[in-house]
Amino acid sequence: MFDKRFYYLLKIQYLGFRYHGWQKQPDVLTVERMVERTFSYVLGHKNFKLLASGRTDAKVSANVAYVELFLKDAPLPDDNFLELLNSNLPQDIRCQGITKVDKKFNVMDAPKQKEYIYLFSYGEKNHPFAAPYMVNIAAALDIELMKEAAQLFVGTHDFRTYAYKPNPETKTISTLVTSEVVTNELYTASFFPEQSFIFRVCGKGFKRHQVRLMMGALFDLGQGKIDLDFIKQTLVPNNGIKLEHIAQPSGLMLHDVRM
Repeated sequence: MFDKRFYYLLKIQYLGFRYHGWQKQPDVLTVERMVERTFSYVLGHKNFKLLASGRTDAKVSANVAYVELFLKDAPLPDDNFLELLNSNLPQDIRCQGITKVDKKFNVMDAPKQKEYIYLFSYGEKNHPFAAPYMVNIAAALDIELMKEAAQLFVGTHDFRTYAYKPNPETKTISTLVTSEVVTNELYTASFFPEQSFIFRVCGKGFKRHQVRLMMGALFDLGQGKIDLDFIKQTLVPNNGIKLEHIAQPSGLMLHDVRM
């Protein structure tokens, strides 16, 4: 006989600062490991599998992320399961909703757009409590020039320069519908600096470290280490440029996934 299988879509959010990314790895704490342990405890068995729509790196957070749950033998209990799950998840992980899907659903292909934001400030060092959310640059930044450069990423480009260790087969041509540097009015806290900023990008998908490499280039531009023409050259195919500045991960957040 075939095992009965049940399929669910989980909408989750998490603070990534103490985790080594989403994906389960030996001997380190990851978000997937903690979610898997919690399901195992709540369900009382391990007859399930989790598959995320994408993976975040160490210290990267997610305001919205989607995970598919493949469950064998019996469906999830109907009564207060979401409340039970959240009461057993760590404080820095929350499940916002659980939706039943069918076996044809593919969580990897379902996202139409992903939106990442990177929170940053410059000048006086931030309160230590801001560290899990925001990166501080001690030097002055030319924000207006960074805004101009961010607009260059909008549209369809070869982002090979912004792909971490691509091989010849890596597909690096993609389209960004949004790329902007704006004043941060989205996230506030009493321990945040008086002024902070967001680098926001939105597209179908991103290569590993792509947003952090883009942010690193914008930081270098804002500090006068490179100029606007250099940013333009990074988008020219076969430019031979190798970027070294990968911005710190803690300022990065998967802000939204549109299904």
